[in-house]
Amino acid sequence: MLVEGPAGVGKTELAKALSRATERHLIRLQCYEGLDEAKALYEWNYRKQLLRIQAESGTDAERASWEAVHGDIFAEEFLLTRPLLQAIASTEPVVLLIDEIDKTDQEFEAMLLEVLSDFQISIPELGVIEARTHPIVVLTSNNSRELTEALKRRCLYLWLDYPEVEREMEIVRLHSPEIDERLARRLVEVVHMVRQLDLKKPPSIAESIDWARALLLLGADDLDSSVFERTMSIIVKHRTDMDLVAERVGVKLGGARLDVETAG
Repeated sequence: MLVEGPAGVGKTELAKALSRATERHLIRLQCYEGLDEAKALYEWNYRKQLLRIQAESGTDAERASWEAVHGDIFAEEFLLTRPLLQAIASTEPVVLLIDEIDKTDQEFEAMLLEVLSDFQISIPELGVIEARTHPIVVLTSNNSRELTEALKRRCLYLWLDYPEVEREMEIVRLHSPEIDERLARRLVEVVHMVRQLDLKKPPSIAESIDWARALLLLGADDLDSSVFERTMSIIVKHRTDMDLVAERVGVKLGGARLDVETAG
């Protein structure tokens, strides 16, 4: 399943929830620019191999042949497994989360397709390792670049956007059940107002939850301009964004109750 959407809408949390619901262990591959096969699949523990070679060649009488040593050092005990191999080789069903796949390049996508098409990995020194159980694979993307058609063709597709006010209220109160319903609504309405602005980074759902927890710690029973100024940095993380939010949102908090439909 390929899950796309803005940063912070809960794509990663969806995979974690799927892991909990299916009672499968979660294996996560965090993607980044420059990620290669060694960090995603496997690599050999060269230091341990070198120590074994030195140990095997201790004395002339007991020195092993290269063929024997070569076969010995390319055994599974010298293999450093990375997330993709861990998921394929797992004896128990797992959820494989490939997070932010859009940060990698098309070459990595091609390697990934090869692995996931047959759920097997070929290691020249050991042979082919086939999946004992098929993992549930969840790929997430912030849509920072267009993914290849070959990848999308093999995936179920889900676009995950920011939730509506009522739904986000449910999420906030689920994680902060002590918060008053009226305060939770006001908080979520402010967050939705902030997201409508042209910001470098709109506030995520996780930041809405953090803001609710902060208001509880402060003992706030309302969200006025004073409280907003003190806690704005929880949901706004860029200096230019803070100026814009303070100008467009902060001044409105001294007035009547917010209305999302007229917040823009």
